[in-house]
Amino acid sequence: MTQDAFTFLATRQSYPSKAMQGPAPDRAALEPILRAALRVPDHGNLQPWRLVVGYRPALARWADLGEARARELGDDPLRIEKGRGQFDRSHCAIVVIAAPKPAEKVPEIEQTLSAGALCAGLVNAATAAGWGAQWLTGWVSHDRPFITRAFGCAPQEWVAGIIHIGTRAAPAPDRPRPDPAQTVTWA
Repeated sequence: MTQDAFTFLATRQSYPSKAMQGPAPDRAALEPILRAALRVPDHGNLQPWRLVVGYRPALARWADLGEARARELGDDPLRIEKGRGQFDRSHCAIVVIAAPKPAEKVPEIEQTLSAGALCAGLVNAATAAGWGAQWLTGWVSHDRPFITRAFGCAPQEWVAGIIHIGTRAAPAPDRPRPDPAQTVTWA
């Protein structure tokens, strides 16, 4: 690993989606980010995930669907805001859909981990390319009727993450990081 790559990994952080501005990467700028992020561990080369990329028209539709679903669930103002908010504020979102495949030699947990690695890879690739990026979920990511309507999820599919990408507005504050002395055991 080169020092530049190590420095990037040692200091990388997500950028708050609420602070992102436009523009977002257009398709030409996003395609190399996607290619880089797709280089994740994938035992058996199953590709147990798929991606849905949304720009403003799709994001507006997802916001409307989130609000409609929140109203179906009881009209809670906080749920409505959470259902709309991340899509209303976004300029580009990549929905990572875990799509496990039947595979005798590759347990579903390994396929799940691959989807998570893809989410992390998207954040890292977008950040390395100079964009702000954040991996979000929220109730909309776990609500079966919403993910079916918004993203066309089949019954065995689920949302691993929604990666928002945009322009950084200002430096993001860092958060406390884990202390290796508290989390690592040397055997």
